[in-house]
Formats: sequence, C-alpha cells, structure tokens
Amino acid sequence: MSVDAVLSRIDEIRSRIDALRADVSAPTGGAASTAGSAASSTAFADALATATGTAPGTVPAADAGAASPATSVDAGRGSIATGSGATGADVVADAKKYLGVPYVFGGTTRSGMDCSGLVQTVFKDLGVTMPRVVPDQADMGVPVGSLKDAKPGDLIVPKGEQHIVIYLGDGKVLHAPRPGKDVRIVDNWYKDSDIATIRRIVPSDAPAASAATPAARAVGGAGSADLQTAALLSMMRSGSAA
Repeated sequence: MSVDAVLSRIDEIRSRIDALRADVSAPTGGAASTAGSAASSTAFADALATATGTAPGTVPAADAGAASPATSVDAGRGSIATGSGATGADVVADAKKYLGVPYVFGGTTRSGMDCSGLVQTVFKDLGVTMPRVVPDQADMGVPVGSLKDAKPGDLIVPKGEQHIVIYLGDGKVLHAPRPGKDVRIVDNWYKDSDIATIRRIVPSDAPAASAATPAARAVGGAGSADLQTAALLSMMRSGSAA
C-alpha cells in the first residue's frame, strides 16, 4: 500500500471519528443516550472496518492476539534473522540449556552433539534455520569486524573452519569441545588473528518500541488515537505483506 493510500485512509478515519464524536456529545438522556452510544459504537466499528479493509466485528489477523503458528526464518549471507523475534540474549539463554551434554560427532540432541550440531540446535529452538556444518554456518548472518565488536549470541569461527563457538560476552564462550568432553562455558582463547569470521545471526538487542504516529496523536482523546494507530499499523502490515 502506498503512503498516499495510507494517508487517505487516515483522513477517512479522522472524518468519521469527528462525526461520531459529535453524535455522542449531542444532548440525550435515559435509554435514548444508551441507544445512541451503542449506535455510535457500532457505526465507529463499521467505519474502522471500512477503513482497514476488514469485515465489521472482526479484528485484523495481525492484531487478533492469537498465537502465531511456529515459523522458521533463514539468516542467509548478509542478512540478520529478524523474523524469528530472537535476540543474542535468547541465543545465550537457549545455549545454556545444553550445558553438560556430551560431545558426540554428528550429534544434534541432548544425548550428544558436536560443535556445529549445538549451534544448529540452538538456533532451531529459536525459529532460525541454520546449515549443519561449520563452513556453511560461517556464511550465515552478517560479519562482525573484531572481538571488540562481538555481542552475546554471536558465533566465532576460527581459521580452518573446523570449530565454532557461541560468544557469551565478558570474554566467555560456550561450545561442544571434543570427544570425551561435554558442552561447557570457558574463557575465550581466540585472538582476532586466529579467527576466520565472527557472525551475527540475530539482532544483539530487541528493537525499541516505536512511538505513536503524530497523525494518530492529533485526533480526539487517547482512545481514538489508539484506535487510529492500530488501524494504521494494520494497513502498513497488510501493505508490507502484499
């Protein structure tokens, strides 16, 4: 949906709200007042439904509040997997669930896993599809310049691409070391000169909530502003999904 179309819809909502507010503020009493309020509410719902393109009495799917079906997103080379909603902190928290799991070459379960199996499993838990082996994992997400720029949840791949570890912050990493060992947290022993690449697969922090748009704040009280904001967000979502 174009910006002009969105603004046109906003103007339409504003006009209908103003008209409905005038109806509600007109002097009435008793049952007539109650009936008038109910009629105005129904009319407003119909106006909002018309403006947002939804059927009267329904909520746009994006705002219905129902749990969304599980989806998996792929952080391809040069992109961050924002669609999963996961952050670097989530990567760290999930990885710690596997502390103590024994190293098993080729493993991807709690009965045993190797370094790349651990990474693939952690991101799978968070709804992010990762390849199975280190050289392919080393191509995912976006590169991080150096250890000083690394954030919790980033992946460190040494030269030779025979191992991969999850950076936890504060100079710590979590990894599945080798046969006879288990998944553990240790001090990072890599220097920048040892590293082939550092990869960021998901955002390091959750995005800040955006403020209501000026157009929404300008009309009527808080309730109408909230409704207009919801309508605008619904239209923008539908436009981006088209």
